[in-house]
Amino acid sequence: MGISQPVIRKIEDNQNALDYFELVSLPSEDDKIQEIIASFPTVYIHNWKDIGDYEVYIGESNNVFARTRQHYDEGIKDDKSWQGEMLGKIASLYIIGHEHFNKSMTLDIENRLMHYMLSVPSVRRVHNLRGNPQNKYYPIEELDVIFSKIWRKLRSDNNELFPLESSIRDSAIFKASPLHKLANDQIEARDMIVDRVRSALQNNQTGQIIFIEGEAGTGKTVLNSSTFYEIFCQAEEQGNKNIRCSMIVNHEEQITVYEQIASKLGLTDKYGEVVYKPTRFINTHSEDNPIDVAFIDEAHLLLTQGKQSYRGNNQLQDIMDRAKVTVVVFDENQILTTEQFWEVELLEKYRRQAKDAENYLVLKKQMRMHADQDTLAWIDSFTKEGVVQKIPNSSVDYEIRIFDSPDELDCAIQRKAGCVQTSLSRIIATYDWDYNSRSRRTDRVMKYWEVMIDKWHKPWNRELEQELSNKEKRAIKNLSWAEQPQTIGEVGSTFTIQGFDLNYAGVILGPSVKYRDGHIVFDPAASYNVKAIRNRTLSDGTKRKYGEILLQHEVRVLMTRGVNGLYIYACDEELRNELNKAAK
Repeated sequence: MGISQPVIRKIEDNQNALDYFELVSLPSEDDKIQEIIASFPTVYIHNWKDIGDYEVYIGESNNVFARTRQHYDEGIKDDKSWQGEMLGKIASLYIIGHEHFNKSMTLDIENRLMHYMLSVPSVRRVHNLRGNPQNKYYPIEELDVIFSKIWRKLRSDNNELFPLESSIRDSAIFKASPLHKLANDQIEARDMIVDRVRSALQNNQTGQIIFIEGEAGTGKTVLNSSTFYEIFCQAEEQGNKNIRCSMIVNHEEQITVYEQIASKLGLTDKYGEVVYKPTRFINTHSEDNPIDVAFIDEAHLLLTQGKQSYRGNNQLQDIMDRAKVTVVVFDENQILTTEQFWEVELLEKYRRQAKDAENYLVLKKQMRMHADQDTLAWIDSFTKEGVVQKIPNSSVDYEIRIFDSPDELDCAIQRKAGCVQTSLSRIIATYDWDYNSRSRRTDRVMKYWEVMIDKWHKPWNRELEQELSNKEKRAIKNLSWAEQPQTIGEVGSTFTIQGFDLNYAGVILGPSVKYRDGHIVFDPAASYNVKAIRNRTLSDGTKRKYGEILLQHEVRVLMTRGVNGLYIYACDEELRNELNKAAK
């Protein structure tokens, strides 16, 4: 027997409408529906429009009528609260029940609704604090099915406020959201960080570092985002309105994601600017007045030498000098440019400082790719050891395919992108073709900077945006590169895809990735990635090239983007032949 449909009723969100629903409408329903709404735990969604977008509050209660009247009373007492703001707007209230609801399940449904609605483009603000996700309970195995039934029913009433589930789950905000239900090791790590921060602030300690390492897809960003938000939530609960906490990331697209999250959760309204690029943070903060906590996501992207507006030589140290506690999230295998390169002794110094204070953590569980251990080991062997092993076909939910031409790869990714469940599928490539983000192509032969392989060609990332209307540009303003619809016609690079997921990653290994004498060779001479192949001046004044290592990192970043699959075309004939042998 299947799981029954949820009971959802929508009413105007005011005292008169609630009274009418409780006293007139509900008694006209059959006994079972009356019982589900009046006697079972329920979940509810207050929603209203402000400046063209929605604001929402999601809650759960054993008595939705009493709880809603409390909200109305609180709004009358405090017109600056969300309840007070809502009372002045045209608002509606969804009341959601199910015959299998218990306290634990309604808490999980509430938490997931908060997580989803934070990611909805038309939602400007989610007024809740953090959720309260539950562990095991009966019947937790029904949670996913019941939630999807609820969402589809809500969507049938308002598809602007409740978009397709797949579009939400593919969004960059959803994937970086602090409202994720954390895995056990992430919960332990978050609690440790919060405890260390609390201790440092209580004891007025400065210069503290918490160092978290983890490879691509091990949940570093979610842990960082969740802990960052938890610091604010706990401060608010303790009445500390003066907490100074910043999120710092040296990535144009990721900074936009964090800014949206901070705005939608109300952090920007309450605390002002809390999200920064490293140089801006350093230039606007003083060593004499350090903030409480600096969180650094993708810390491997920090600069370790001067560049343009940054006049220092170590952004990590400069940030630490301006914060009492610095939380560093780091993956050495994702360093991509010479100005991000760390000399071994310097990096080890920070690791050692964290280890000595018992502030060092390593995340190991792969949480992005739906691949088994054999498949993960194959990618590790390729990207770390330069060895092409036999491609396993043991993963049920992950697929590796090798293609003989870029056209075939392109068609396969287009087909995946055409399906709702795998629409976030894109082609990405090593930086082996010319590109200049500061200027358009002006010659008559080439309209765009393109990836060209024989007769096949496709524009590099950010090229097709110039063809969009102003309205279309506004629509994609806050979307990551892969989420923008026109990018199915482009080729992405590490500069647009690092830190983000794809359903299927169609990876073009350009001429810089070769196969010679039984090993993969990374050839800087065939790369256009100037930032990776130029000289690096070391602390002793000597110059050295790290191109092979940095190109190896580039390939690893590209090959670990796909959640469901990795499709590969290699330009080098010997590598292509070896991959085809490995696939048989």
